[in-house]
Amino acid sequence: MPQPAARRPASPHRSARLRRHLITGSLAMAAALGLAACGTANGALQPTPSGSSAAQNPITLQPTTAPAPTISAAPGTATPGSDGVPAGSASPAAPPVSPKTPKTPGQPTGPAATPTTGSPSATPPGTPAAPPAPGGPLPVIGSTASGGRTVALTFDDGPGPATPQILDLLAQYGVKATFCEVGENAAANPAMVKRVLAAGHRLCDHSVHHPQPFAKLPHDKAVAEISGAKDMIVQAAGPGTEITWFRAPGGGFNADNEHIAAGLGMKSLGWSVDPRDWSRPGVPAIVSTVQSQLKPGGVILMHDGGGDRSQTVAALKQLLPWLIAQGYTFDFPAA
Repeated sequence: MPQPAARRPASPHRSARLRRHLITGSLAMAAALGLAACGTANGALQPTPSGSSAAQNPITLQPTTAPAPTISAAPGTATPGSDGVPAGSASPAAPPVSPKTPKTPGQPTGPAATPTTGSPSATPPGTPAAPPAPGGPLPVIGSTASGGRTVALTFDDGPGPATPQILDLLAQYGVKATFCEVGENAAANPAMVKRVLAAGHRLCDHSVHHPQPFAKLPHDKAVAEISGAKDMIVQAAGPGTEITWFRAPGGGFNADNEHIAAGLGMKSLGWSVDPRDWSRPGVPAIVSTVQSQLKPGGVILMHDGGGDRSQTVAALKQLLPWLIAQGYTFDFPAA
């Protein structure tokens, strides 16, 4: 049986070449691994050159992304653009108040807080004392002074642009009327107030600003509106002018303003015929309402100010000759 050949000892040169190959391979592998590790700095693996040991034996590394930190808003801080802070505002809203201790709007809180105007327990400085309760309501006039087949024409809210035309018509038919003037309008046109008086007509207080509902005004406001208008009309008309009546805007009479007017020497003036000419329902509607509602001794309500009164002027051109034809004479309201 043949004997195996004796193993030849390795050549020193061959052993050296083998060591060099092993060292070179190890260095290549280490370099590949180093490049792969660097490629994961931004979460993505960088490609390696083909033919290298790393390409032949790829190592897949999963990117790891640190979670974004969560920032919690401070309690009570509103986000710009929300109801708490308008968009673009740099100031946060005030912290919410605990439901157990609600804050009254406009009232400061804390130990040094004091009641302010609007607080139920606060009394604003300079507020006049509540007036004594007035007596019962006073009569509101709705008839002429002499009665019989007479009629009283009254015009509200002037002086206005239509006042000169109405004065011309009244003069044409020899008619006297009563003008219930708004204080601020009288002050703005004193020449027209003087013309009304010079033509033999009479004046009535119709408040300073014509606020409505007039009956809802507190006592001090009603006093200011009624007494202020009287003063303004007298100043416009001239010293010694008599203001005989007060007519509440919208007919808003109550016991309080009736007594205020009486204390200033004025009677409360109402009406018995209202064609609602202020609403401009049309000339035929104004004329027919007066003709159907009027009774002897009646007081007709019309307007020479407060808006476009062209329909009132046109209706008056028909009503004046009709009233005369019906046998009416013209009077002032009862005083």
